Amino acid sequence: MLYSIIKAIHIIFMVSYFAGIFYLVRLFVYYKDTDEFDDVKQNILRNQYSFMAVRLWNIITVPAGVLMLLSGLTMIYYNSGLMKTPWFHLKLTFLVGLGVYHFWCWKKVKELKKLNGNTLQTPNIKLRQFNEIATFILFAVVFTVILKYYVIEYWWQLLLGFFGIIFLITSIVKLVNRNKIKEKRQKNQD
Repeated sequence: MLYSIIKAIHIIFMVSYFAGIFYLVRLFVYYKDTDEFDDVKQNILRNQYSFMAVRLWNIITVPAGVLMLLSGLTMIYYNSGLMKTPWFHLKLTFLVGLGVYHFWCWKKVKELKKLNGNTLQTPNIKLRQFNEIATFILFAVVFTVILKYYVIEYWWQLLLGFFGIIFLITSIVKLVNRNKIKEKRQKNQD
């Protein structure tokens, strides 16, 4: 029963962590969107988005990530057989990717603190694309855990499905951004 409780805690903090990461990168996008606003509005919104990003990072994302990690390590301790399974190695590989993404987010939060209302140098489209990376990692981890014993046997179908999901999400993001750009051009012409 203890293992199941730890697993439940792990899942709860995984959800909290991803919620924080999803919203954090969205705040970076919103911050960058203020480039087009007048100085007064830009200053107010940038200060607010910076404040929100720092608070989100320090109060929700990092603590949830630490608790997710600790509960995950505790599950490995109680079930060391996990380390002998191929699906778990794949999950750990995705988690290394999540660690790299986490580091990138941390650097962006630090950058926002230093900007003091100045513009982010990262292009808006790049921020929007980076916003989807956490989604891809989440898909990969969840499908790996749920389909754990099928990963080896059906790896190419799963890989094809994963890239299909990436293509679908990326296409939707590009379509939405293209429509946004068209709307802005029409607004500027009017």
